[in-house]
Amino acid sequence: MSKVTPFLMFNDQLEAAMAFYTATFPDSEIKDIARTGKDGPVTSAKFVVGGQVFMGYNGGSHFSFSEGFSLYVDCEDQAEVDAYWDRLIKAGAKPSHCGWIKDPFGLSWQIVPRRFMELIDDPDGRRVKAVMEAMLKMVKLDVATLERAYNEA
Repeated sequence: MSKVTPFLMFNDQLEAAMAFYTATFPDSEIKDIARTGKDGPVTSAKFVVGGQVFMGYNGGSHFSFSEGFSLYVDCEDQAEVDAYWDRLIKAGAKPSHCGWIKDPFGLSWQIVPRRFMELIDDPDGRRVKAVMEAMLKMVKLDVATLERAYNEA
């Protein structure tokens, strides 16, 4: 385990969240689970999502997530963006804006195509501005539209 590990306080949904995350993202697994009693509810766990280790705890109804913390998913291409977006939507996630989506457990995700980061890394400020303006109008990020804005700038 690394020196710093994200610790997520769930509203009694840790077990369902881990099952969804590990089924959705490759290189994921549940490592350790602590329960209240032999067959009781999960209290805490260590799990891996996309290679990132997390600690989780069922803290109760007074805990909730905010957009101040999100998980960034680096997607190779539009097909990968679409696949994760669709899985999250099917599970009950609520789309927000600019590639952000809140999963059914309240955690915010940024589903971002790698190409977006390449486009905004361009030294031409005019092109970067055009890409950013296009992105700000989107819910799910669309590579073709971002590239069109870049090329037309």
